[in-house]
Amino acid sequence: MKPERPDTPIYLDYNATTPVDPAVADAIEPWLREHFGNPSSHHRFGNEARQAVERAREQVAGLIDASPGEILFTSCATEANNLAIRGVARALRQRGTHLVTTAVEHPSVLEPCRRLQADGWSLTVLPVDSSGRVDPEQLAGALRRETVLVSIMLANNETGSLQPIEEIARITRAHDIPLHVDAAQAVGKIPVSVRQLDVDLLTLAGHKFYAPKGIGALYLRRRTPLEPLLAGGGQEQGLRPGTENVPFIVGLGEAARLAREKLEEESSRIRRLRDLLHQALAKEIPGLRLNGHPDDRLPGTLNLSFPGVEGQALLTHCADTVAASTGSACHAGDESTSGVLGAMGVAPEGRRGAVRLSLGRFTTQKEIERAARALVQAWRTLQQEQAR
Repeated sequence: MKPERPDTPIYLDYNATTPVDPAVADAIEPWLREHFGNPSSHHRFGNEARQAVERAREQVAGLIDASPGEILFTSCATEANNLAIRGVARALRQRGTHLVTTAVEHPSVLEPCRRLQADGWSLTVLPVDSSGRVDPEQLAGALRRETVLVSIMLANNETGSLQPIEEIARITRAHDIPLHVDAAQAVGKIPVSVRQLDVDLLTLAGHKFYAPKGIGALYLRRRTPLEPLLAGGGQEQGLRPGTENVPFIVGLGEAARLAREKLEEESSRIRRLRDLLHQALAKEIPGLRLNGHPDDRLPGTLNLSFPGVEGQALLTHCADTVAASTGSACHAGDESTSGVLGAMGVAPEGRRGAVRLSLGRFTTQKEIERAARALVQAWRTLQQEQAR
């Protein structure tokens, strides 16, 4: 655990990014200071680097129940999502040109789909219910003979709501349609098994589970067709050319090892703190609204609409104590409110008052208690100012 630092804001924005775990930083350091070989070089320095990359590949595979040969390292989740969506679509363009996704996806999924749409592919964007979940039956009805890819996230970055991926996978498998899952927010926070989910492609992001920014991975099920986005050397099975970022790959491997080791205990502790924060706020703020599924969501995500105030104004009033985000991801439509919450049918007032509070490995109960007091006081201050 990190030491208490009352002079700095309490960090409640773990869904945006996580701090690098000290053990991850320690694992990376030798590969910055001492070991510098190119994994493609056939001498001692290159062999050391190659062995480190393959060890990390095994660690990442172990976290998501994959085989090491099914892991491709990328620079980030955005690259992995683009590689999955554009790579499969182009590999299967002779079979068909229809894609299916949902209205609550991250821009790194929606934008590649829209670019393909501009290039002639057809796109179906499925709606979601009030908890942010897609209806599998509606998905089944949207599939066509020419559908070549379904891309649906596992956990939403704003609300934490989990999609019924196993049920969706049964539908896509029956139609022999590849299923891509953006699991950037889920991996390292909840158990994720690509075998149990039965997906064909799955994206993860290092900086969402205590590795550095600038490293991610794509799980690619064997024999899934994929066309590379970049032309170059033969790295990563020729599907992602470019000299490997050995230090950060090592860090991603160590973060995966730690996540696998800590997952059960950590998720239980974080869920307890999240619920404690929710209860403390609900007790003092009448009309506080939870956005997202009440049960099927990430253990550390709490998206709340504060009545009668704007979310950003609330966070500004307590910025010295709490560091968090509003629900304003600007996915579509009204640029001042969240497209995700809009797709869920949240009223404009609720969208304007939305705040995302996300907890993680280094969050303490004392911090939660302080944060709750600061948020309540900020809400009361704004209410009093508006009453004048």
